[in-house]
Amino acid sequence: MNWIKPDWPLPAHVHAAVTLRTGGVSSGGYASLNPANHVGDDPVHVQTNRQFIKDMLQLPAEPVWLQQVHGMRAVKADQISGPEQADASFTDQAGTVCAVLTADCLPVLFCGDQGEVIAAAHAGWRGLQAGVLGETLKAMNCRDIHVWLGPAIGPDQFEVGDEVRDAFVGDNPGTAAAFRKSQPGKWLADIYRLARTNLSELGIDQIFGGGLCTVTDPQRFYSYRRDGAATGRMASLIWRD
Repeated sequence: MNWIKPDWPLPAHVHAAVTLRTGGVSSGGYASLNPANHVGDDPVHVQTNRQFIKDMLQLPAEPVWLQQVHGMRAVKADQISGPEQADASFTDQAGTVCAVLTADCLPVLFCGDQGEVIAAAHAGWRGLQAGVLGETLKAMNCRDIHVWLGPAIGPDQFEVGDEVRDAFVGDNPGTAAAFRKSQPGKWLADIYRLARTNLSELGIDQIFGGGLCTVTDPQRFYSYRRDGAATGRMASLIWRD
């Protein structure tokens, strides 16, 4: 199977998936199921891969692709007509597919109020630090929310500099536990723990997933940190009937 079904308690009318790198037509570093059109892949291959994804997941519509910028903006997916600069989208409408693209950054899926509102967010360290998860929750405007953390760079692979740790710890000393010293001026950051800490402080206690490392699993996942710029992206998607 060329996709992962997230393991979290969803209502029967809500569906979610994360595509793997297998099962498409792209070649080289983009091999093979790359749906991202901003990474240098052949546009024809990208479009073919997007159709493959739509068919294999039996999606009700084309996913609402975003122009991701490592920010905090969340948009209502059913109200935009083209790629908007945003890092999260949400909807309360059936048949709209929220989607984010990642290759080490953390994809976060949300399901609120028994599946009445759903969302997807792209949370790299910049987006996490800026508050993209809080902005997504604010836009959803729900009380009962379940969250799933998708494949991302693992805590033994994500080396960052002092400036990244300082940005988090300066805002919230409680995030210090998510960093381990690796060498002078360098730290290993746990992006899953950073997200869980953030979500917990926002009042979310139903948090699932985490633990799938993109860097150490080249057979299934793209990784920018591992492979450089010439690599594809996985799509994390959520939609409701």
